[in-house]
Amino acid sequence: MECRQEENLKNCNCTYEPCDRKGICCECIAYHLKARQLPGCCFPADAEATYDRSFEYFARLVNSGKV
Repeated sequence: MECRQEENLKNCNCTYEPCDRKGICCECIAYHLKARQLPGCCFPADAEATYDRSFEYFARLVNSGKV
């Protein structure tokens, strides 16, 4: 399968500048799941900016109606 990195970048809200996985969704998801996290694109912009990508933080956002 061909990677659509340029197309994916249009929807990537990751603000972590040194990230080398931007737009390479399969690598990003694998990296974060291994760390019990979700990628930044699962979070609203203000929540993504905290760099807390944990399942627990995501669950708190869902419970509070922010996601």
